[in-house]
Amino acid sequence: MGKLFISEHPLIQNKMSMLRDKNTSTKEFRELVNEITMLLTYEATREIPVCDVEIDTPIAKTVCKAITKDIVIVPILRAGIGMVDGVHMLLPASKVGHIGIYRDPDTFTPIEYYCKVPKNIKGAKVFIVDPMLATGKTAEAAIELLKERGADDITMLCIIAAPEGVKAVQSTFNDVDIYTAAYDLALNEKGYIVPGLGDAGDRMFGTK
Repeated sequence: MGKLFISEHPLIQNKMSMLRDKNTSTKEFRELVNEITMLLTYEATREIPVCDVEIDTPIAKTVCKAITKDIVIVPILRAGIGMVDGVHMLLPASKVGHIGIYRDPDTFTPIEYYCKVPKNIKGAKVFIVDPMLATGKTAEAAIELLKERGADDITMLCIIAAPEGVKAVQSTFNDVDIYTAAYDLALNEKGYIVPGLGDAGDRMFGTK
């Protein structure tokens, strides 16, 4: 079964308290999502393989370690866009794909409307980014789309996860790790995470 990593780092938890606050402004919300994502990326890249490279310092030649594996960031539109820069800060050479999926408000069924990812993603480290892992249906659909295109090393980064979403992803895909800044109680009747932070996309882009 894929790994579930729940951050207990004081920096992340402090930023989460501000992110959840309903009085946090749109600007502050975007900045916090970006910062939390960067810290989660640090945790999620601990096991990325490195290889020896020879470089010239100002003093002499030496052998150092470098990441040579291709990295692909795939935000789930639209809220996932707000997490891309956080990953890019630590992995600036990453390629970016996009998956457009929205959740039917009545049935919670994921509906795909867009998918464009780099070619030849087989063998690349793929990070799916989406602030909320709620029912897990959107995440499952995104993972399936990527696997159909050859992805074989997928990790999901989210800001908040609900037990229902984690269970759904782990029961369907036993090779996908999940990294989250918070693991909340449950979902309400509307499919929102409780206590959560509301609609991440609306708060990030000021659309509500």
